[in-house]
Amino acid sequence: MSIFLDRDTKVIVQGITGKMARFHTKDMIEYGTNVVGGVVPGKGGETVEGVPVFNTVKDAVAETGAEATLVFVPPPFAADSIMEAADAGIRYCVCITDGIPAQDMIRVKRYMYRYPKERRMVLTGPNCAGTISPGKALLGIMPGHIYLPGNVGIIGRSGTLGYEAAAQLKERGIGVSTSVGIGGDPINGSSFRDILQHFEDDDDTHLICMIGEIGGPQEAEAADYIRDHISKPVVAYVAGLTAPKGRTMGHAGAIISAFGESASEKVEILTAAGVTVAENPAVIGETIANVMQ
Repeated sequence: MSIFLDRDTKVIVQGITGKMARFHTKDMIEYGTNVVGGVVPGKGGETVEGVPVFNTVKDAVAETGAEATLVFVPPPFAADSIMEAADAGIRYCVCITDGIPAQDMIRVKRYMYRYPKERRMVLTGPNCAGTISPGKALLGIMPGHIYLPGNVGIIGRSGTLGYEAAAQLKERGIGVSTSVGIGGDPINGSSFRDILQHFEDDDDTHLICMIGEIGGPQEAEAADYIRDHISKPVVAYVAGLTAPKGRTMGHAGAIISAFGESASEKVEILTAAGVTVAENPAVIGETIANVMQ
């Protein structure tokens, strides 16, 4: 089992005619993802990598039965594209776009809450690497060859550190059930807490790996949730132990502004909740292997 994606999930790509979207659509199709179409207003009727392009998401869903979408739309228009997907009945949306204004994302989150929970689209990102269920489907920009199918669920704010964890696990013969990038922006579609429960409910996920970083309350909120609701072992790494307070480091969300937002404070909070914390990124795989023994 995997969360969000499998071989049968019908996927569309919003912004599919762009250079990077074309490149990654080709990569996803070669990986085995069931890409059934793309959406670019005004370009309906064209094809990209052998799949049809539609003018609207509603048209794409009506024609193909699409359930998931990958948003490769430029920042000024990305929020509208996400809301369009929610309106069209898409169940899972991954937004790769970096640089979406925070005010736009506030509008997106409010808009999505118009729908009851059972109909509400799950959004991961923006500014994320995507989601992969190894050996089944890839919805994003991650290098699929570094992921071995297995029983570790990964949730990460940092795409590259998620890659690092997967590569270290593969070296040890340990595989991944699903890896979910939630993005590094201050306001994102899903938090650690939101994704944790999906892994808790997945029988094929035996251990959960969290890749956090400085800034924001998400890791502290996740620690509270793990202590009270997660029965599976959790291993975490928090980037930014040497980062100075008040300075943005990397992601837009990686700025310390309150207690519980520095890496050292997050490590303390997570450890108190029973999470095993890796000391540095080089030992993430080793730490997971030790916990799984």
